[in-house]
Amino acid sequence: MAVNTSAEAPLPVGQVSRLIGGWIERLGAVWVEGQITQLSRRPGAGVVFLTLRDPSHDISVSVTCYRQVFDAVADVVTEGARVVVHAKPEWYAPRGQLSLRAAEIRPVGVGELLARLERLKKSLAAEGLFAAERKRPLPFLPQLVGLVCGRASAAERDVLENARHRWPAVRFEVRNVAVQGVHAVPQVVQAVRELDGHGEVDVIIVARGGGSVEDLLPFSDEELVRAVADCRTPVVSAIGHEPDQPLLDYVADLRASTPTDAAKKVVPDVGEEYERVRWLQGRARRCAEALVEREERGLAQALARPVMREPQRMVTERAEQIGALVDRGRRTLGHLLARADSELAHTRARVVALSPAATLRRGYAVLQQADGRVVRAASEVSPGEELRARVADGAFTVRVDGADEAAGREARAVPGERTADVE
Repeated sequence: MAVNTSAEAPLPVGQVSRLIGGWIERLGAVWVEGQITQLSRRPGAGVVFLTLRDPSHDISVSVTCYRQVFDAVADVVTEGARVVVHAKPEWYAPRGQLSLRAAEIRPVGVGELLARLERLKKSLAAEGLFAAERKRPLPFLPQLVGLVCGRASAAERDVLENARHRWPAVRFEVRNVAVQGVHAVPQVVQAVRELDGHGEVDVIIVARGGGSVEDLLPFSDEELVRAVADCRTPVVSAIGHEPDQPLLDYVADLRASTPTDAAKKVVPDVGEEYERVRWLQGRARRCAEALVEREERGLAQALARPVMREPQRMVTERAEQIGALVDRGRRTLGHLLARADSELAHTRARVVALSPAATLRRGYAVLQQADGRVVRAASEVSPGEELRARVADGAFTVRVDGADEAAGREARAVPGERTADVE
């Protein structure tokens, strides 16, 4: 019910506390799940005091119950256990403190825990936190290794001893934290974030020497998984177990089966690397020697060729070939010229033989009329007509005197004045 108050008419603290108690008294009983962080069982006392914590939100609430209620589960419930409590809210007015009065306590079974982890695993996988492409490769030779482990634990000793045995110069930045119980998750998360922010840390190892499902619950906490997923530095999970895998194994960049295995995977063995370097040196030397030998054989084969033994031989052979070609060209040209000269002589002879001048030299003459036409028949001239007679050495004029009837009008030439044009 509402209460009317003002600055002039305020309520006393005690009355406000009583009002709150009255409101809470009207609330019914609820089922609450949480992790027991503190447990107080005083000898002879009839009441047991507990503190329940929500690891996901870091919220705690006080719980009280009668001794017989707790004794029913005392054999299986200890600090760090997850339980489900049926309780009714109570308000302690003198101190203004809220608590729960438990009427029943039930431990959360392993099967139910595994089912919840499986649901959380599927949810985180759907977000891509376990994707293979998010995994980062580890550095070949880390200069500074971050280690998150329990104080003076076997896991710490295994990692340090094996790593330094493999590579004595390796350095470690160790963060000792609680690896089980109610304080494990916040301490591990803080240590991982500190090492991730360290500028010289090259890789982070989260190690624990194994344990039961309940002991490994901190390494499946959602807050720790997301903190590792946000790291810029590669993270190695080395929880030291085989049957069960906490969610840290899926989000880490590399999973090691044990802390010793983590040291072997993170730090190279100096002896093995030295032998590998020697093997590579020998291989490089053999490759270089084989290359030199192959080139030497090729050079020797090249020098063994005749052209290399007698380099002038090629010039000599080419000179001889060129000389032969020149001689051949000269002979060919001479033959062509001789044949052309012979053909020219034959042609000239034929021309001379067929020339009219040659005919004239044999005593023949060519008669031409006044218009220059050649007389080819006696009927083409008339008596008294003057004709031009051409002989081998000149020409003269003749006149037709008469015709020989038996020869069919043969013309008689009468010598006239001789002309000066002579061929």
